[in-house]
Amino acid sequence: MKEIVVATNNQGKLKEIKEILQGYTLRSLEEMNCHIEVLEDQDTFEGNAKKKAREISEQLHMPCIADDSGLCIDIYEGWPGIYTARFLGNNTTPRERNEYILEKMKNVEGQQRRARVKCCMVYYEEGQYIVGNGEIQGKIAQNRRGKNGFGFDEIFEIEDGRTYAELSIEEKNQISHRRLALQDLMDKMKKTHM
Repeated sequence: MKEIVVATNNQGKLKEIKEILQGYTLRSLEEMNCHIEVLEDQDTFEGNAKKKAREISEQLHMPCIADDSGLCIDIYEGWPGIYTARFLGNNTTPRERNEYILEKMKNVEGQQRRARVKCCMVYYEEGQYIVGNGEIQGKIAQNRRGKNGFGFDEIFEIEDGRTYAELSIEEKNQISHRRLALQDLMDKMKKTHM
């Protein structure tokens, strides 16, 4: 069975990827004793994911899957986008970032609160890239809600009125932007027999 390193130590993300990409042996960075920190300095999700996948693959001499994702708010032309995890600096918490967004949008009403979460998932092997994309549309909630999830999950509201953080892990994994990107990636990997 083909071994692929996944550019993460997040066990939840690894479990989700394993559920979808069956037929491969997937390893975390920790399992491969890889401690490389790839600088995410590209200007798109795809650029960051490609850079991570290539650098880790070349270091470990094996295929790699990497992703980049974030929250994109329509009224701010897709901000914070690629800066979702660091728009207030590298040492802030998700809660601080979420509070900042809620405060910034406190007078924004209705359809103006529309947002989307995007994920780009990249497979890299010996100079070849395969790219999968996923996107979920929703809006920014009026306040933080829910205890599940991480990052911006407590402020991103899907069409049924619940935030990502109000979904069970299983529910989120069925509909998430990451799942859609993974599904897209898997379909393309099958077509190219990777």
